[in-house]
Amino acid sequence: MTIRRSLTPDFINLQAFECAARHQNFSRAAQELHLTQSAISRQIADLEQQTGVKLFERIRQRVILSEAGERLLPEVKQLLAQAERLMIGAVATGQMATSLRIATLPTFGGKWLVPRLGRFLNHHPTVAISIESRSTQFSFQEENFDLAIHFGLPTWANASCTFLCHETVLPVASPALSSSIAPGSETSLSRIPLLHLTTRPKLWSDWSQNHGINLPQAYQGLRFDQFSMLISAAAAGLGFALLPTYLIESELQSGALMPLADLPMQTENAYFIVRPENKKAQLAARNFEAWLLEEVRTP
Repeated sequence: MTIRRSLTPDFINLQAFECAARHQNFSRAAQELHLTQSAISRQIADLEQQTGVKLFERIRQRVILSEAGERLLPEVKQLLAQAERLMIGAVATGQMATSLRIATLPTFGGKWLVPRLGRFLNHHPTVAISIESRSTQFSFQEENFDLAIHFGLPTWANASCTFLCHETVLPVASPALSSSIAPGSETSLSRIPLLHLTTRPKLWSDWSQNHGINLPQAYQGLRFDQFSMLISAAAAGLGFALLPTYLIESELQSGALMPLADLPMQTENAYFIVRPENKKAQLAARNFEAWLLEEVRTP
């Protein structure tokens, strides 16, 4: 797509517009930006000429946004914030050999990836890493990620998926709640409070069928939309939760969560490493992928 340069905004003009809109005063905007009031007026006039709309209305000693200015302001703020993040990122990575921007599922990132990240950095100290959470698929063309960790099926537009690991869920609860269940008592199991993930409403039903257990309350109980909240709820004694073992390693080790029984279940989907096709040759991403694969093989 060819960009019409006449419509490419001058960031100085956008900055003057945002500042004047925030203060509702050209003089205060000039003071903040270390310019003269006439310079602010000229920059806003240039922007009005470029857009073909009037952006401010003068009322007594103030200027207020016009209807067109109100529509434009949120996008201008977003554009300025993006530009600031871009420059901060450039400064932050300036002394590094390369950078790596990673998208990961929120709880997987916090509970599994981040605690292990130091081991990668020990071997690759000159890689500047930025990690952001994403719960659903996105376009690598629109979001400039170098690598993503994805749960589901190995399908992603304009990208390749490499198998990372299967997901195994285990029924767990707080020690106090676990101790209230009589071992081998199906009657006790039919009364335990259950916790659910909203995106997987059939998980308890699938687990009970998989192990031949009667669980009439399989769809009843509190619901949460993130595994992190589900883990906290289980540790707080609110009920039993079916949780991926990769996400509760520290809780199982410390005793904050205890298994209901040694009855794991492997779910039908899995974790995958996703890399955009146009960045397949990127060395830092290749090294990170190899490190991830080695980590899942390490006990």
